[in-house]
Order: sequence, then structure tokens, then C-alpha cells
Amino acid sequence: ARNALLIAVGLAVVYLFVRGISRSDYPSPDSANERRADGAVIADTGAAKKLGQGDDHRRDPVANNPPANPVAPSRQAALVVSSDHDEFVEAPPADSADGGDALQLVDWHDHKAIAKEKQRKGPGEQGLAYNLPADQDKAEVDRLYRANGYNGYLSDRLSLYRSIKDLRHPQCLTQKYRRKLPTAAIVIPFHNEHFSTLLRTVVSCRHRAPRELLKEIILVDDNSSKPELKTPLDDYLKAHFDNVFVVRAKRREGLIRARLLGAERVTADTFIVLDSHCECGINWLPPLLDPIAENWRTAVCPFVDIIDFDNYEIRPQDEGARGSWDWQFFYKRLPLLPEDRLHPARPFASPVMAGGLFAISTKFFRELGGYDPGLDIWGGEQYELSFKIWQCHGRMLDAPCSRVAHIYRKFAPFPNPGIGDFLGRNFKRVAEVWMDEYKEYLYKRKQPYYSNVQTGNITAQKEIRRRLKCKSFRWFMEKVAFDQPKHFPLVEPAPAASGEVKNVGNGLCLDTKFRGEHAKIEVDKCLGDGGQGEQRLVLTYRKDIRPDKKDVCFDVPNNADRAPVILFGCHGFQGNQWWKLIVNTGQLKHPVTDKCLDSDKATREVFVSYCDPAKDTQRWKWQFVNATLANGDAALPDGELRMN
Repeated sequence: ARNALLIAVGLAVVYLFVRGISRSDYPSPDSANERRADGAVIADTGAAKKLGQGDDHRRDPVANNPPANPVAPSRQAALVVSSDHDEFVEAPPADSADGGDALQLVDWHDHKAIAKEKQRKGPGEQGLAYNLPADQDKAEVDRLYRANGYNGYLSDRLSLYRSIKDLRHPQCLTQKYRRKLPTAAIVIPFHNEHFSTLLRTVVSCRHRAPRELLKEIILVDDNSSKPELKTPLDDYLKAHFDNVFVVRAKRREGLIRARLLGAERVTADTFIVLDSHCECGINWLPPLLDPIAENWRTAVCPFVDIIDFDNYEIRPQDEGARGSWDWQFFYKRLPLLPEDRLHPARPFASPVMAGGLFAISTKFFRELGGYDPGLDIWGGEQYELSFKIWQCHGRMLDAPCSRVAHIYRKFAPFPNPGIGDFLGRNFKRVAEVWMDEYKEYLYKRKQPYYSNVQTGNITAQKEIRRRLKCKSFRWFMEKVAFDQPKHFPLVEPAPAASGEVKNVGNGLCLDTKFRGEHAKIEVDKCLGDGGQGEQRLVLTYRKDIRPDKKDVCFDVPNNADRAPVILFGCHGFQGNQWWKLIVNTGQLKHPVTDKCLDSDKATREVFVSYCDPAKDTQRWKWQFVNATLANGDAALPDGELRMN
């Protein structure tokens, strides 16, 4: 009898142990209320509330009476807002299991709310462009443009709850995810962000996320000076939301350390970093959390769409590519692998994140030591975290079914922080800690520049790498970024042509005037050795034309006759940036449009027109030409791809 009792007790213990380890640490929608009852981050606003107190966790307290667009107190303009802007709150998913309890898959879409959102009408609704009427206050429009680098005046005239297009691949509509997903926080740093744009970021990401999953939103005020971002913001958040809080930096920290301030206060299982000028897409959150539920040492990035800085139209950027870099540390992209193209709704591995938008397990981020706190302001942090994730036993994925739209400013409205070359210092810190012998390829591209850059103390970062037994950068290059050298060689191949480019017909030279993206190329008086590089161009082995040592390329944005030639960020995949030098005529042909580079002496315009070898304004004389490279498709030398 005693033996029978011992056996029974033993079986009970085994049963309880197995049952315990089979259960996820993450809540299901049914258990969310008890998981959320432990309280949230107490921030400096004094507005923190216990989550789950006094309201049904399946409903949003402002869902039936959402606030109209707030405007900064000094700018009480009349707002043009749709009267029907109920908050889109996703209900818990239907109980439609596809497997056992641990891997039960459900549809997290709120189809009723999605259908309701499709009926909304008004300025900017459905993510459409909205153009301001001609009788607007032009002085105020210009003032807000200068302050923000985008059309803040128009932002005030769009609903905070505006509807957006569903830009996802059709297969995303039927994707199911685990019923038990980790809880999430959103961390949003901001510095002098436009008031309505910041709030639209909060609202769109909050009301399109399941309340069962979204535990808290933490705004990090990086020492803003705009008065509306102080007490008025606190009061608005306190009045309308129970899980949105503000943490305030006592001094200007910069983007990197502001994110760290927010991450320190996260109490959720995961957190998502977003910029403060975004709008989240339909069902954006579950696709980010599902891979982390599978493996907590995971970071996941959404697809990033574009919010037009002028008219707020939301449009897709592309259908995906893998993040990378060139050996000047400009962010670049690698093509999708064939197997990834076959599954357009499935997350795929990416070597490097763009940096602004990502989800990560809170436990994993803290295990990695977060960002290097020695990185200043912005720049290099995306490489540091990406290398650290992969080399320290994690993985990084892009999730095609999670889409977040982002405003790319027309220009940066913030002054230089006045702390010297922080970007070079950041890059060198990353290289010295993580890149091993490959750092020399970075340094050789800008000699003697990096020789004079001081990293500061990196002992703590090297200790993290030692303690976690992180892998070598060679392993990363061979196993993760294995096709990186094919697209971005370790040693830059010789250009097909370079130097000053003079037009045979009018005697003027191509001139970039050191302008940035979207600027039109012009012709101007040739400067020769008297210039400062604004007329020094390179026809690279990638068959693009760019100012020497710059990362903007000649781009033809459309197929029209006399389409302008503009500067646009170099992507290395030819397309609109593909140019072919016809050596015997001097023409620069643009194969995609089947036109040639041309110019007008009277207007100084540069454009493409139908190719005519007899037309002198289509003939260009480069200062240096390598005819062999210009005429052929020279392969990259194998020796450039090998490490000794």
C-alpha cells in the first residue's frame, strides 16, 4: 500500500510538472485582465493608473466618445474632422483553434471594426492625400513646415483616428497567430514633435492593437521646449487614456538614450520601439509578437510604409528586402531570398534593422545590455543592436503582415547638437566591439578619418560580448549576411568614369550644388579645380551616378519625355538609377526609360529625352573614363571577397 501511495504521489508530481511547463508564460485573451492587474509604469506626469480598474478590459473607455483633435493652446485653429471617428478597438479573437492548447492559432482581426473603418470619409481618410485649400494661412503653413520638416498645419486638419489603407499582401488577411502572445509596451521617444502628429502616433497604434496585448505606451520626452508638450500633453493623456504615460528627460539625451530611458520602465513581456511620427496598420501587433512567443531571443521589424511629408498620403515603400549596409556604414538593402519570395506573408531573416521601428523581448534586450549607452544622439545604434542580436545567439526577422507608416521629413528641423563628430564616434565604437577584422574595410573607405576618431571607453561593451559568449563577425558574415559582399564589396571596385562631366553642346557641367534627396540636377559653369566637389561625379560599378563619396544618386522618377533627373538615396539595384555610358558617342543612356541624359542651357535644367546620337546636348565628356569597365559588365574580382 505504501508503494502504491508513493507511485500515485510521483505520478501527480509529474503531471503537475508537465502541465506547468506546457503552459505559456504569455497571456491568452481570456486571461489578459488578471495579467494586467499589476499596475503600470509610474511616470513623471502623475497620471499613471492601475490597468483594469473601473473599466471592462475588452473595451476602451473612450471608444464611444473619442476626443476631437487637440491643437496646441497657442494655435486654436478650426479643425476639419470627420464626425464619425469612433476608436477602432479589436475584440478578443474568435475561438477557432487549429491545434493544441500551447500552439492554438486564432484570427486576431476584428473584422467588424475593419469594415466600419472602411466606411469613414473625410480629409485624409483611407490614407488618401489631402491638399490644403488655397485660402489657408500661408505664413502659418510655412512656420509649421520650418518647425517640423513636414506639413504640421495639415496634420491639425486630419482626424487623430483617420482610417488607412490596408497595404498588406492578401495572404495576410487569413494569417493566424498564437492565442497566447506576450504582452507588449510601446516606447516612443520624441523631441519637439508636432502635437497632433505625436498624438496620432499614439492613437493609431493603440486603437489598432488588442487591449489584451498592449499593456502600456511610454512616451519619452527628450527635453522638448514646446509648451504644448508639457502640461497640455499630460492633461490630454490623463483625461483620455489609462495606459499612456510620459517619462521626461532632465536634459537632451538624444534618440538612443531616450529609448533606453523608456526601455528601463517597461513592465510588459516585450516592447516595440516606434518613432513619434507614425501610423500603425491593421492588425499590426500580433505578427510582431508571434515570433517572439516562439523564441524569446528574437527581434522583429514591421514593414515601413511612407506618409507623405506634404499631403499625408500613405503609400507602400516596397514589398520587402533584407537590411544591410555598405562599407561607409550607409544603410542598404539586400534582395529577398527565393524561398522568402514564395511565402509573402511569412517573416524572414534580415541581417540588419533600419533602426527606427522594431519589437523585442524585454528579457532579451536586457540580457544584451540594451544599447551601448556610449552612443550619442543617433546613428550606428541599428548596427550595434543588429550585430549584437545575431552574434549573441538571437535572430532578427521582418514581418510582412505588420505594417507601420512613417513620415520621412523633408529636412531635419533640429540644430546641430554641438558635440562634435558623434556619428563617426558611434560608428567606430560599434566596429571596435563587434566587427573584429572586418572593421578594417570600414576604416579603409575613409582614411585617415577613422584614425583620428576616439571611441571612449568600450570595456563594458566588450565584457558583454565575452560574458554572453557571442560569436565572431566572420560567423555573422558567413551565416547571416552571406551575400553582403556580392552587393557591397569589401573593397570598392574601380569606377567606369569619374570627375567633372561637361556637356559637349553647351559647355556647362553637371552640378549637384551639394543638395540632398529630391533636389533636381542642373548644369552650371564648369568649376574645374576651383570647386569643392559639387561637380565631381562617379559612374560606379553598380552603374549608378553619384557625387563623389556621397550616398545620393541620379534618379529618373517617371517615364515622361523631359522627365527631370533628381538626387535620391542610392539603393544599388539599378532600376531608376541605372545609367549606361555609350563611350563612342558620350551619351548617358537610362535603360529603364530608354532615354538619354539631356540639358537646356537657357533654363539650366537636366532631364531625359529620346536618344539621338546627333544631338550635342546629349553628349557628355567625363574627366576620366575606363572604357573597358564602361563597355562591359566586369565581374567583381574574387580576391576582393576573401578575408586573409
